[in-house]
Amino acid sequence: MAAAAPLGSVQPKKVEKKPIKFSNLLLGGGLNMFEVTTLGQPLEVIKTTMAANRTDTFASALSRIWARGGVKGYYQGLIPWAWIEASSKGAVLLFVASEAEYYAKSFGASDFIGGITGGMAGGVAQAYATMGFCTCMKTVEITKHKIAAAGVKPPGTFTTFMDIYRKEGIRGINKGVNAVAIRQTTNWGSRFGLSRLAETGIRRATGKEEGQKLGGMEKVLASGLGGGLSAWNQPIEVIRVEMQSKKEDPNRPKKMTVGNTARYIYQSNGIKGLYRGVTPRIGLGVWQTICMVALGDMAKEAVEKLTGEAVTAKH
Repeated sequence: MAAAAPLGSVQPKKVEKKPIKFSNLLLGGGLNMFEVTTLGQPLEVIKTTMAANRTDTFASALSRIWARGGVKGYYQGLIPWAWIEASSKGAVLLFVASEAEYYAKSFGASDFIGGITGGMAGGVAQAYATMGFCTCMKTVEITKHKIAAAGVKPPGTFTTFMDIYRKEGIRGINKGVNAVAIRQTTNWGSRFGLSRLAETGIRRATGKEEGQKLGGMEKVLASGLGGGLSAWNQPIEVIRVEMQSKKEDPNRPKKMTVGNTARYIYQSNGIKGLYRGVTPRIGLGVWQTICMVALGDMAKEAVEKLTGEAVTAKH
């Protein structure tokens, strides 16, 4: 006969897997689509242009983009690549992060560690599932302007995609995917951790108790700090852009890896070269935060009315 559990003993907390709801996917996809179609893609184009042309100042990067087609120049790569990425990456993140967080907690991880584990795993899955080829094609679109400068009409988006696929196969359209994976996993991990750290600081400064909900502007501030400060990994973003760029340079390594690309950038432009484009990237992080946090509550209400489901995703 089994011994009875002693009185007053604490039973282990049951780990429950968070359900993946259609309403959550719709909310994430809708907010991502809004973010990228408004200021997201222009900031992405500025960031990529500065990372690919590392001698440019912020002002000269703006001039370079404007010369490519005025306002349209700031939206290069939006359709279809940025839209495909925006509409799919949220679903991938939710599915994988939920599974990873569940298994981490089932092995005894705390809520904090489980959340970071889920975010990092989701970030890697994003890179290899959809973001690899989407970021590659966006970068190709943004950096192929030298063809037009030579007086030749550049090929269309899908023509470029098929040309790369015929010449280099799956690897060609996923060029730089390892760098994307490193960026995503460090970005999500640090964004989560730094946001939680900022929330703790805000609670202390405002006299709120641990676990007490923050106000709207406080949430924006905490998430904005997390998003902006997560740009510390900008060197891997510059490496990613260089690996995917169509820029012609005889000094570039023929077969580019994360390691030899980092050396090439450092030898060409020094340590500053590895941080080119960090300003628009911080701006992008703040804009994403405003969309996800400040507009999230309004979008949440709209999705709940449309689907009849309670949205449980955190934004």
